[in-house]
Amino acid sequence: MLCVTLLALAASLSVSLAKPHIHPLSNEMINYINKLNTTWKAGHNFRDVDYSHVKNLCGTLLKGPKLPIIDGNAGKTAYNVAPEEDQIKAEIYKNGPVEGAFEVYADFPSYKSGVYQHVSGIKLGGHAIKILGWGEENGVPYWLCANSWNTDWGDNGYFKILRGSDHCGIESEIVAGIP
Repeated sequence: MLCVTLLALAASLSVSLAKPHIHPLSNEMINYINKLNTTWKAGHNFRDVDYSHVKNLCGTLLKGPKLPIIDGNAGKTAYNVAPEEDQIKAEIYKNGPVEGAFEVYADFPSYKSGVYQHVSGIKLGGHAIKILGWGEENGVPYWLCANSWNTDWGDNGYFKILRGSDHCGIESEIVAGIP
């Protein structure tokens, strides 16, 4: 009996030692989950999986099917657009808004109007946005972008950022989709 108890204890310890010890909602947790392919894939929308058949949900590794959303708002195929002003403009003109990403600095959250140009403050991180179009304001070329921070931020939820010089990396990571 002692042998069985020791085996059970050893098995329990090996299982607990094999699990990573990660604080909830940490970057490490997100990276760990993504490595297991248990969450979303960037750039693709998926419908919720029906979990009614899953028992003991907590602590389970779900490998259920990922079903694409069919609501008309997602592109059939995602692809990168060359990081050139004319290519980005042509894509918007032909197929509509594109997704972009740029580096956010401490002066960006206080944006209210005009063409944003990073002046001061530390880098806060990256941010994904939707680029709707382009224009010029007082001779300064800009991209017109929709932010996800609600309508009480910026210019009613929108902002303009310097166009043509890859300002804050805005022209480096453009993704589009076939409607």
